Amino acid sequence: MVFLQFNLFDMYKLVLRPLFFLFDPEKIHHFTFTTIRVLFMIPGVSFLFKSIYQVRDKRLERNLFGLKFSNPVGLAAGFDKDAKLFNELSNFGFGFIEIGTLTPKPQEGNPKKRLFRLKSDSAIINRMGFNNGGVLEAVERLKKNNGVLIGGNIGKNKITPNENAVEDYKICFNALFDFVDYFVVNVSSPNTPNLRALQDKEPLTKLLKILKAENAIKAQPKPILLKIAPDLSNAQLIDIIDIVKDTQIEGVIATNTTIAREGLQSLEKKETGGLSGKPLTKRSTEVIRFLADKSQKAFPIIGVGGIHTKEDALEKLEAGADLVQLYTGFIYEGPRLVKAINKALLNN
Repeated sequence: MVFLQFNLFDMYKLVLRPLFFLFDPEKIHHFTFTTIRVLFMIPGVSFLFKSIYQVRDKRLERNLFGLKFSNPVGLAAGFDKDAKLFNELSNFGFGFIEIGTLTPKPQEGNPKKRLFRLKSDSAIINRMGFNNGGVLEAVERLKKNNGVLIGGNIGKNKITPNENAVEDYKICFNALFDFVDYFVVNVSSPNTPNLRALQDKEPLTKLLKILKAENAIKAQPKPILLKIAPDLSNAQLIDIIDIVKDTQIEGVIATNTTIAREGLQSLEKKETGGLSGKPLTKRSTEVIRFLADKSQKAFPIIGVGGIHTKEDALEKLEAGADLVQLYTGFIYEGPRLVKAINKALLNN
């Protein structure tokens, strides 16, 4: 088994990643999804991957906002937008998986090409634009959940004006309610026109209060979290702390992708969209530390942005994050990163 683990660990970075990186990022993403789905149809494969990548230990468990996480390492939204592969992806050792961003109606997203690798910077730029099959299509897949702890990341359709955005979020909230464990309100993607304007204090407070009221009438309300951009100023972050206190939402995810481009080496840096990966590591950690310190840890924080090593994850947890999520680091480093973080937490 040790020899098999060694080969699988090395295979991704030495063989699969170089091969995958020869092709268009969006096309290879869909190809990989198909390959994983077919692979896990083979009897015994799920057991094999769980035995290699999952770390089971009571010390890794986290209890937050009424939920029990088997470990604090999750998969961020954007990877499994349409809830097509959450059962299979859970075999790579994740403690939870966030699907979405989902919108009420299906939408194509922005014109292709819209996904770019910045290899020299270990980064990705995307301007996908909330491409998804619509919330109802995802619900049908979520009905087949085999016990994976799921977050539902929700947004608005591109054609919906901001003054009507609340209705889009309510539609997604109610459609997903019975099939996810927590919600994430995404108003911080840079790829839907004017979406980030909803981060301003007045419209954001209104949106969250309406969702909290919708939640309150449910028999068993579910946690609502807010995902914020890394590009907010300190004054805006203070506003976020005030909004969380005022609306009584359960937590914050820090951070989404950035529109900043400082210090990049790759030619693709000229592309518009949200930047993720190593260039975001420092800033996302700064945001986490600021929120944790200024709020005196008044609410849970899920840290995401530029986690490519176990040290990156530990730094975010030390800064005040309660859980962490991977996205670009998972693409560059492979599933061994999930295990490495969990092992490091046990060793610490």
